[in-house]
Amino acid sequence: MNVVKISLANLKEKKLNSFLSALLLTLGIGMISLLLLLNKQLDEQFRRNIRGIDMVVGAKGSPLQLILSSIYQIDAPTGNVPLAEVDALRKNPFVKTVIPLSMGDSYQGFRIVGTTPKYIEHFQARLSQGQLYNASMEVAIGSKVAAASQLKIGDTFASSHGLDAEGEAHKEKKYKVTGIFETSGSVVDQLILTRLSSVWDVHAHEEEHAKHEEHEESEQGKQVTSALVQFRNPMGLMTIPRQINDNTTMQAALPSIEINRLFSLLGVGIETLRALAFIIIGIAGISVFISLYNSLKERKYEMALMLSMGATRTRLFLMLLLEGLMLAVIGYFAGIILSRVGLWLFSRAAEEDFHYSLRNFTILPEEIYLFFAAIFIGFLASALPSLGIYKLNISRTLAEE
Repeated sequence: MNVVKISLANLKEKKLNSFLSALLLTLGIGMISLLLLLNKQLDEQFRRNIRGIDMVVGAKGSPLQLILSSIYQIDAPTGNVPLAEVDALRKNPFVKTVIPLSMGDSYQGFRIVGTTPKYIEHFQARLSQGQLYNASMEVAIGSKVAAASQLKIGDTFASSHGLDAEGEAHKEKKYKVTGIFETSGSVVDQLILTRLSSVWDVHAHEEEHAKHEEHEESEQGKQVTSALVQFRNPMGLMTIPRQINDNTTMQAALPSIEINRLFSLLGVGIETLRALAFIIIGIAGISVFISLYNSLKERKYEMALMLSMGATRTRLFLMLLLEGLMLAVIGYFAGIILSRVGLWLFSRAAEEDFHYSLRNFTILPEEIYLFFAAIFIGFLASALPSLGIYKLNISRTLAEE
């Protein structure tokens, strides 16, 4: 008697029950797996880009908005601040580096960021082609920008006003591509980087030419969107943010605090979904239990007949146990596949809206534990009803039929 073949035949015979049990396990495991994948990859993306940035300064408004727009480039900036106030931070003995950013334009939905070479150094971005921009209106582009826009070294393009592709083009001033960055996995992949002066030059053309002929804009009048700040020691963290918030027109936002707050808010939703997934898996286990319990009642005569023909109770117990374990294994692997499909769909949406990719489909260590959990549930759900085989009275059951 081939136990595996008989178990498979029994599952096929009860197609609806088997499908329902496997589906519930698939949904539960798929949800937990997807949450694990998203949590890990989002955390990696956020932590990677935030590394080495102790504070962000910018226009007053939402601190989280300032962090998201300045570090992750996924929100609108809070406004502009005087370059002179940002430069004043460099003189503070507790400040190690200040990286100014100037934003507001884009090309095909990719943001153009005016900054200094320190920004490139901070994210350890390397060029795969060409050279870094040396003059105003020269740019180096991220790998995703190059792939999506098909821009090459030497190409020129006009930026669009605003941070999406729908803005009005600045046709009078064109950027020239001088370099393309290697893929680094950082925010640089999706940016067009240039000098601060490039952004000022583009927007200077929008103002009256007469004013610019008479008065050259001074450094005092120049503005930037925000600045990324790194402290020399913890004293900077303790004193500078309060000084900025109280004594300047800027606000200081601390990335570590704001991102932890964001994850705590997301965590409530994630924990709710995870609890729902465990409930679904529990229902799946109950479904397997009921299915096998009813199966044992319906097949009592068949079991008694097999026992009378020489089959052992242990062998029949293993046959029923195997049915539950098979459903658990099917549910697990189908759930893993479902989670990867979900991650792919989520990544496509994130790439389209924010140019972030979440494409790591490798099995996580937690998913291995999830496999053993699925096996345990399958074992428990099938073992309990299968124990009834040891109580089966052969002669009475055959006589009743």
